Amino acid sequence: MKFTGKNVLVTGSSRGIGAEIAKSLAGFGLKVWVHYRSGAEAAEAVKAEIIANGGEAEVIGFDVSDEAAFVAGIKSIVAADGEFSYLVNNAGITNDKLALRMKSEDFMSVINANLTSAFVGCRESMKVMRKKKFGAVVNIASIVGETGNAGQTNYAASKGGVIAMTKSFAIEAATSGIRYNTITPGFIATDMTDELSDEVKEAFTSKIPMGRFGNPQEVAEAAAFLLSDHASYITGETLKVNGGMNMA
Repeated sequence: MKFTGKNVLVTGSSRGIGAEIAKSLAGFGLKVWVHYRSGAEAAEAVKAEIIANGGEAEVIGFDVSDEAAFVAGIKSIVAADGEFSYLVNNAGITNDKLALRMKSEDFMSVINANLTSAFVGCRESMKVMRKKKFGAVVNIASIVGETGNAGQTNYAASKGGVIAMTKSFAIEAATSGIRYNTITPGFIATDMTDELSDEVKEAFTSKIPMGRFGNPQEVAEAAAFLLSDHASYITGETLKVNGGMNMA
């Protein structure tokens, strides 16, 4: 994979898909800023693994739903590296409830953590990247943002919003040489899905044409491609990594 820039911030990269994205991008030669909100030890472990494999990484901690903290985080990266080339907005939360039982604060907590934070990251990255007319952003959404899901009205709204927002950023930033794209993972095998019962896993798997859950590395490589120079004429697109579960 070919990259022109030198560094990348991957939010929510102390575990799961984010950690795999961070390790994959480091393997392609980028300096990775491993981000965490509360899992400092896990973030340090990801950094240590990257360095042990010959890569370069630093750890940065802040709450993405805190706008001032996110802005300050990006400024600290620019101050340290003298540039900011790539961003992966991966951090997010769930707060599942049936819509009839969901309070406004339950809804907005997920919107703020998943959608508003991605907006701030996209906006602040544009401010920095347009100065050198180069950069790329990948927003990690979800298949749920395309299909909806019972009990996840807030999550679906946040991820659907990310998809639409990314297209708007792509239009506004195109003349500045900055690309914005989205990935919508389907069911990916992580520590969260490991907690599901075998019966639930089988029920989900039966709906996937490829007959299995994806793995984090498959999402990571998709993110690397969209950030890389190999995707230099791709912007405003949504790449489905779901085993064929949603082909529409």
